[in-house]
Amino acid sequence: MLNLILLIVLSMQPFFLFAQQLQVPVEAYGKLPSKSMVVISPNAERMAYRDTSNNNDAMVVIDLKSGSLLAAVDVSSVKPDNVYFIDDDRLIFVASKNKHIWGYRGRHDISAAFVYNLTTEKIHQLLIQGYGIYDGQSQLGSIIGISPDKKYAYMPAYKNLGAYNLYKVNLEKKRKPSIYRKGTSDTIDFFLDKNGEILARERYNNKTNLHRIEALIDDDWQEIFRQETPYRTKGFNGVTPDRKSLVMISQDDEHGRWAYYTMTLADGTISGPIFSHKDKDVEHVLTDIQRVIHGVQYSGFTPTYEFFDEKLNARMRGINKAMPNNTFVIKDNTPDWNSMVFYMDGELSSGDYVLYEKGALDLLSPARPDIPPQAVHPVKEYSFKARDGLTIPSLITTPIGQTVKNLPAIMLPHGGPESYDKLGFDWMTQYFAGQGYLVIQPQFRGSKGFGTEHLFKGRGEWGRKMQDDLTDAVHDLSKKGLIDKARVCIVGASYGGYAALAGATFTPDLYKCVVSINGVSDVEQMLDTEQRDYGSDHWVVSYWQDVISKGDVDEDHLEQISPINYVKNVIAPVLLIHGELDQTVPVEQSEDMFDELEDADKNVTFIELEEGDHNLSNAKNRMRALKAIDKFINQHI
Repeated sequence: MLNLILLIVLSMQPFFLFAQQLQVPVEAYGKLPSKSMVVISPNAERMAYRDTSNNNDAMVVIDLKSGSLLAAVDVSSVKPDNVYFIDDDRLIFVASKNKHIWGYRGRHDISAAFVYNLTTEKIHQLLIQGYGIYDGQSQLGSIIGISPDKKYAYMPAYKNLGAYNLYKVNLEKKRKPSIYRKGTSDTIDFFLDKNGEILARERYNNKTNLHRIEALIDDDWQEIFRQETPYRTKGFNGVTPDRKSLVMISQDDEHGRWAYYTMTLADGTISGPIFSHKDKDVEHVLTDIQRVIHGVQYSGFTPTYEFFDEKLNARMRGINKAMPNNTFVIKDNTPDWNSMVFYMDGELSSGDYVLYEKGALDLLSPARPDIPPQAVHPVKEYSFKARDGLTIPSLITTPIGQTVKNLPAIMLPHGGPESYDKLGFDWMTQYFAGQGYLVIQPQFRGSKGFGTEHLFKGRGEWGRKMQDDLTDAVHDLSKKGLIDKARVCIVGASYGGYAALAGATFTPDLYKCVVSINGVSDVEQMLDTEQRDYGSDHWVVSYWQDVISKGDVDEDHLEQISPINYVKNVIAPVLLIHGELDQTVPVEQSEDMFDELEDADKNVTFIELEEGDHNLSNAKNRMRALKAIDKFINQHI
């Protein structure tokens, strides 16, 4: 542990006395992290990561003992999504690319998995559209298990428009995949034992709203779970170490938090909750390549963990105690958990990958070497009461070296909207703080991570109480003298972009300027698009209808909450930024808003990002977006 602490202290000493004068250029925030997606081999002797330094974009593998380069695969033409070792000599890369599928309308994000052999230096794609499988599918990067001899991967895919099957895919050379186990038209997942034999399959029928689990007992499918629901409310995420039960995430009736249960494969008996916390939700499970569950990560501004193994629980307590002002997120581990890769950020860290081994934490690589530790602006928890008395947990980031009094501010609502912000380094938040702004991140009703009551209070409240929570945050901080109410801008992406446009139209006197990144302007059109893409029976449409329109609402509810219908109210200058290939929120949402604002003679600027996606994952586009925001904010606040 001391190794890392000393390293951080030494790294900050040359600048310590000049922290207040340190200026970080906007380019440092606009860059993609130089290192990301760090993983280690099962023997802990090799490390793989994505490297975007020096205008490159590659998946790199190095020998940890010698530091020598073992491989570098150019990934600049795709978007890397995941990487992991399947043994000490082979890696799986998962990447996606936006393109047309011949014979199908529009463009699609196509994901695929590749296996790379470090010994032979050969790489090949696993499932390929039209090569033994249906040519019209897009999600081909999922691997649910590896055969015991590690010659095959088990991957789900469609053979045709009918059944969703499980395939056995050769990991050593390009071969047409063979069907390992047939599925049905409504199969969505499979579960395997340690020998690669089928244990169960999960089904969800969009027309009947029927969610089922079927166990394979004596080569016969037997239903062990059934629920009628417009969209799935229980998640089946893996198997217990003894492979006798599935792991289920469901709401704990006692305190309304998401908790970990088990369901036996023999008869569907549900036990638990096994992992549960009255103040935190189980956010996701910690699983290995065979989907065996070892523990859970709980929600919260700072992630916490709980394992079956008490030694691992003690290890995490020790790490958090030694560095209490930093967050540690588990990114990878060896099968025996003796070596673990963490992503650390927080106090004096703009993001660092560290290796836990033999009781010590050692720095593997900084994620953002251009942003020194002492330039990281402090992020603090804060809460306030909304106008109806609901407590809204929040984060505020304040500029280093400035008295927190009457500061200009940025309202930065998160996307989702059923998501939430976390303590730690966020590139856009830190950029704004570096410009002297106090950054407000309210976890408005409808945010997940704070219990189902807080989550469900947001249903039907787009543009209404969810928006009021943002307004109330500005009023609260203004009353306390922390911010200047006359110098507040609102900036958001995705749902946050919708909230920014709602701020411009529903509370036009509150914000000096407005930035919407890949935001929704027309909610009615959004739902029409979802119905066109998925079909009116699909669970995705049911989910959005529930989230957006639940409760007592007028017939014209969607019209009332759509900012595009109220452009006449806009006072503040508006900057619209949208990726042309955004598959989540189509670029038409910003194009139409721009046209309406321009026709109404409002001050509006629209930047369309060439080949841009929903998450600003392209380095060129992220930099262009941030520089545009930098110019716009400094001009209008």
